Amino acid sequence: MQEGNDKYAEGILISHQVQPTAMRILVLEFLLKQKSAVSLSAVENSFAQSDRVTIYRTLKTFQKNGLIHSVQDGAVTKYALCNDNCDAGTHQDTHLHFYCTRCKETVCLPSVKIPGVTLPDNYIASELSLVARGVCEQCSQNA
Repeated sequence: MQEGNDKYAEGILISHQVQPTAMRILVLEFLLKQKSAVSLSAVENSFAQSDRVTIYRTLKTFQKNGLIHSVQDGAVTKYALCNDNCDAGTHQDTHLHFYCTRCKETVCLPSVKIPGVTLPDNYIASELSLVARGVCEQCSQNA
């Protein structure tokens, strides 16, 4: 692993008020390389020796501090990096997620915004998510 990558990840953690630890740096570096949202199992399986609880707590810390967001794609919970507008307690990731029924990948589509939703009086939304299902671009080209 390159020293520069460690410093880059460490800087991101510090900017999100997350204390850098070896595991947090490793998990963040893994997430930075992903092109789609990943499950806890995928993160865990990427490390030869890892503790599931530590990785789960790391992901929850990242989520709490606006570094990642979770996606419920109908199969499992997956995690993806947030955009630059998120911070602790305030996620601005109101975009469409797409779940491919062939390859099982879930990707963020930040250019597709979720339209505003008006709730009835006395309803308070804490989260809004939308997942489209179908066949992704790569799978449709390989069909």
